[in-house]
Amino acid sequence: MPKYTRNSGKDWSNTDRRELSKLANENTPTRVIGLKLGRTEAAVRTRASSEGVSLKPTNQSPYNRKH
Repeated sequence: MPKYTRNSGKDWSNTDRRELSKLANENTPTRVIGLKLGRTEAAVRTRASSEGVSLKPTNQSPYNRKH
């Protein structure tokens, strides 16, 4: 029995959307979010974009920063 369920091709439920937002706010990598939700990484990115959820990590310093 797999540790996760496959939801590819199914509609996103409200619970899935809330979980996506929660995991994105916790800086969870996109691949891990996909595994937890049973979705592909591309599906997670697409849904996050359409929901207005940022998948960019918030705890990294900007690159090319001059001191």
